[in-house]
Amino acid sequence: MSKPGDSSLDRIRRHLVGLKMPCALESLQDTVQRIERGELSTFEAIEALLGEELTTRQSRRIKMALQTARLSTIKTLSAYDFSFQPSLDRQQILALAELGFVERRQAVHLLGPPGTGKTHLAVALGVEAVKAGHSVHFSTLADLITSLTRAEREHTLRERVRYLSRHRLLIVDEIGYLPVGSTGGNLFFQLVNACYERNAIILTSNRGFGEWGEIFGDAVVATALLDRLLHHAVVIQIEGSSYRLREHAQLLPEHMRSRPSAGPPPEPPVKRRRRSKETD
Repeated sequence: MSKPGDSSLDRIRRHLVGLKMPCALESLQDTVQRIERGELSTFEAIEALLGEELTTRQSRRIKMALQTARLSTIKTLSAYDFSFQPSLDRQQILALAELGFVERRQAVHLLGPPGTGKTHLAVALGVEAVKAGHSVHFSTLADLITSLTRAEREHTLRERVRYLSRHRLLIVDEIGYLPVGSTGGNLFFQLVNACYERNAIILTSNRGFGEWGEIFGDAVVATALLDRLLHHAVVIQIEGSSYRLREHAQLLPEHMRSRPSAGPPPEPPVKRRRRSKETD
């Protein structure tokens, strides 16, 4: 309610406080002065105030979403040196950044030797997904298995899998750096099965698919994982040297300067007959 002697400007200030629009409130006096100088029309001033407030809220939302996604180290596609990895199709990566794979609930595999930028690309795509309003969760495979193992021990595995699989995009980093064993492989399969055709997944690995039996300690589990993760999949092979070692390449033995790739992907498994979710 207006108070005796209140000006329109005072009432606008109270409205902005009530609407919790501190950015617009802070800019109000300057905006009024620009109107008085003829630099802005009334409609332009309203647009400027609302636009600034919206930009601030979006930035705050993105920052909080990035923290929730566990993307503490932010990487961007603009910061990726495509010239250092000539084997990589830049247009293919930029097409992924349009996030059609998220809508199609596809799996994206980034394969290559250590240091070739797989994690950078995965995080950068995750950042784009967050900006677009998608929920994202990032984890290394080792940390993921640790959390699933703890949940199983505490009898909360179903809840943990449900939490992880509710994100529109799950990023699993560093597959193959450490073996997880058959128990970890079975736990990871339960998560992948829950995400299959419901969520998009990005996976990075320095190992070829033929080595997944060794990584997960069970050829049957590895086959079941690949059956789901190669269906509707995009496989990107990065062949090149390490970013992290490029400044000291002359100090390395010759065989380490240009390491072999993770190997070409195998022929995809024969497409299986679609089964109901209850029997899959």
